[in-house]
Amino acid sequence: MTDSTIISKIWNLASVLRDDGVGYGDYLEQITYLLFLKMADELNKPPYNKGLNFPRLKDVEGNEIPDAETCDWGTLSTKRGAELESFYSQVLRSLSTEKGMLGQIFTKSQNKIQDPSKLLKVIDLINKENWNMMGADIKGKIYEGLLEKNAIDSSGSSGAGQYFTPRALIKAIVACIQPKPMRSIADPACGTGGFFLAAYDWIVSNHKLDKEEKAFLKNETFYGNEIVANTRRMCLMNMYLHNIGEIDGNTPIKSTDALISDDGLRVDYVLANPPFGKKSSMTITNEEGEAEKQDMSYNRQDFWETTSNKQLNFLQHIKTMLKINGEAAVVLPDNVLFEGGAGEEVRKQLLKTTELHTILRLPTGIFYAPGVKANVLFFDNKPASKEAWTKDIWFYDYRTNIHHTPKKHTMTMQHLEEFIKLYNPANRNKRVETWSKENEEGRWRKYTYDEIITRDKTSLDIFWIKDKSLTDLDNLPDPDVLANEIIENIESGLNSFREIMETINGNEE
Repeated sequence: MTDSTIISKIWNLASVLRDDGVGYGDYLEQITYLLFLKMADELNKPPYNKGLNFPRLKDVEGNEIPDAETCDWGTLSTKRGAELESFYSQVLRSLSTEKGMLGQIFTKSQNKIQDPSKLLKVIDLINKENWNMMGADIKGKIYEGLLEKNAIDSSGSSGAGQYFTPRALIKAIVACIQPKPMRSIADPACGTGGFFLAAYDWIVSNHKLDKEEKAFLKNETFYGNEIVANTRRMCLMNMYLHNIGEIDGNTPIKSTDALISDDGLRVDYVLANPPFGKKSSMTITNEEGEAEKQDMSYNRQDFWETTSNKQLNFLQHIKTMLKINGEAAVVLPDNVLFEGGAGEEVRKQLLKTTELHTILRLPTGIFYAPGVKANVLFFDNKPASKEAWTKDIWFYDYRTNIHHTPKKHTMTMQHLEEFIKLYNPANRNKRVETWSKENEEGRWRKYTYDEIITRDKTSLDIFWIKDKSLTDLDNLPDPDVLANEIIENIESGLNSFREIMETINGNEE
C-alpha cells in the first residue's frame, strides 16, 4: 500500500470521528499513542527482539498493581466494547508516569474517542500495517502528511497552524545552510519538528554516513524545546518515525521555555521559526481575583536588551546558543526589522557580533496562521572583535508582486529555487546581484554595512521593486488571492491594534 493511500485511509477515519465532536488535533493525538504502542509491540517480536518492558496498569499514585494487565498493544488489541474504552484510558494514565521517551509521548494523555466501536476501527487500521518494516521516509511522510492536514484544517488564531512551518520553506532554508554530519542542530521553539527532519533528510541524502556518523545523527544531533505538551508529543513521534532517538531512550526535546535561562548548550546550527505574537505575557490573578496579563521580560545577563518582545528575545537567545562560527537561519516577523528602542539596539549588536549576510523577504499567504509578514535571517556567529563582522547584507525580495495562499496557490520548493541558487551555498563570496540600475525588477540586491547603519533606526525593512497592484489595474491577481491578501492585511492591522490596547491598558493599571 502506498503512503498516500495510507494517509487517506487514516484521514477518512478522522472525518467519521469529527461527526462525534473529535477534532483533527485530538484524533492525531490518539493516532500518536496507538501508533507508538503498535511499533513498540513490533520491536519486541522477531527480527528485532528488543525486549522493551511495558508496565502493568498503575494505581492513582503511579504504582504498578500486582497481577494487573500489561499496558501494551497485545493486550489492548484484544479488548472490545466498554472494556476497551476503560482499559485504554487506564493505559494512557499509567504510561504517562513512565521514564524516557515513552513517558514523554504519553504526558497528560487522555482518551478523546468515547465511542468504543470507533476506537476499535482506529486500532484495526493501525494493526493492519507493519510499521517498522516500512522505510523511515514512508512512515515519516505519512505522519508529516497528517500534521500538514491538521495544520490546514485547524488554521486560525488558535489552531495547529501556528506550530507548523510550511515544509517548502524549511527545505529551502536547509538547502542553503547544508548541515554537515557530526554537528549539533537546535531549534528552541521546535513545533512538530520540521527543521529537524529536513536537516536529517539533507544529511542522509548528501553524505555516505559511516557507523559512528549514523549513531551521532540518531542520538546526538538534535536538541529542542516545545512548551505545548500536545505539539511536543507530535514532534517526538515525528522524530521517532524518522528514526531519530530510541523508544526507551531519553528525549532530546525539553518541555521548558527556552527563553527563561541560558542552559549552557552550544550548537553548530540553529534553525528556527519562533512563535508569532509579539508580546511575552503571563496571566496572573490580582488581589481582586481578576485575571490580569503581565508582560514578561526575561532578565538575562547574556541579552543585549531586556524587552517583552518575544521575537527579539528569541533572536538574542539564538545568538547565545551558537558556538563561535555556528550558523543560524531564523524566521522572524517584519517588526524585528524596523522596530525602534530595543529592536534597534538588537539589530546593531547583531550586525556587530555576527555576520548577518542574507535576508529572505517572504510573501504573505504562506503560513496557516493569517496576518503574518515574515523574513528569514541568515547569520553566522563570530569571535569578539572591535570591527563589525557584517560587511554586506544580501536581500532577496520574494514578497513584492508575489501572490500565494495556503491552500490553492501554495508556495513550493520550486518557487524558492532561484533564491537557493543566488544564495550560492557552495561559495557565498561569489554572489552576483540580479538588481541593477538597468534591471530594477531584480530581486537579489546587496546593501553594505555603511548603507544600513546610516538608515533611520538601522532599519532592515527594505524594498525596492515597484508594487504593480498599485499601478497596473489590468493585471490584478485572482479574486481569491486578493481576498486572502485583504484578510492578511486586516489581521495584521488588528494584531497591531491589540498590542496598542494592551500597552494602553498596561500603562493605566
